[in-house]
Amino acid sequence: MYITLESDYAVRIMSFLAKRREKLDAKTIAENTGVTLRFALKILRKLVAAGVVQSFKGIQGGYLIARDPSEITLLEIIETVEGRYCFSRCLGEDHECGQWCSGERCKVQSIYSNISALVREQLAGVTFDQLI
Repeated sequence: MYITLESDYAVRIMSFLAKRREKLDAKTIAENTGVTLRFALKILRKLVAAGVVQSFKGIQGGYLIARDPSEITLLEIIETVEGRYCFSRCLGEDHECGQWCSGERCKVQSIYSNISALVREQLAGVTFDQLI
């Protein structure tokens, strides 16, 4: 099992912005992170909407990390791109597992919930200042 490519790219982009701590254009970000420009722009829009990156329009425009890297976690970036992390679909708000469960939490769902909590805790414990 892997995180999605979009999450991987988002982490690369945030690491690059955290290291540089200067306003950079999307092309520079894409070239230095190995992400296509189109995909980088898609990810940057999500990061801007989440408030972890600032965008500047115009000829002198670009993107800049919006907060100190010590305040931004891997969990925040992955969940910005993916939504709330759940080990299994049966833990998601929009999934109805009544077909397989008696309506109460089944044992498997309980185990998956514990795994999800552990992963989220580990990701929340890593900040971008630790990665640069």
